[in-house]
Amino acid sequence: MTDVLTWTIGRRLELAKRAELLRKELGELELEVARLEAAKVVFGQWVEATGGGRRPSGIVSPEPEPEPEPVAVTVGPGAGGMRVVPDRVEGMGLEALTSEYRRIMEIVAGSDGPVMAKNVAVGLGRETTPGKIEPVRGQLRKLSDRGWLVRTASGRYRPC
Repeated sequence: MTDVLTWTIGRRLELAKRAELLRKELGELELEVARLEAAKVVFGQWVEATGGGRRPSGIVSPEPEPEPEPVAVTVGPGAGGMRVVPDRVEGMGLEALTSEYRRIMEIVAGSDGPVMAKNVAVGLGRETTPGKIEPVRGQLRKLSDRGWLVRTASGRYRPC
């Protein structure tokens, strides 16, 4: 009897250590995803500004010009450590989200009831393969963690 108890306690400690390592790894992965999303935003801005590289970006000029006046810089979500999905506070609208997250919110809000990640992926025009659904599931989870959506016990999502 004591052998079973000892084994159970030991196993529980091993699992607790493993769970902590997995939580740490998940945090690192979420940070990397946020950085990639920020890079996507910056690249999109570059494509928009240069027509996909067909127009000069204006960064390099052949003649030295007088120093320009300082210009206010606006940053979007994901830039410089900002969260792509901010914590929702009272009165905050969908304009605080990127266009893709706004589209996800519209799909969830337009459904008849709680939706699965697969349904949202289809609404976004994506394939229903695991490789296409899992990123959507991560985005839904991020929206629910930050107060934009509610996750039901069955893993479905609905508006707050």
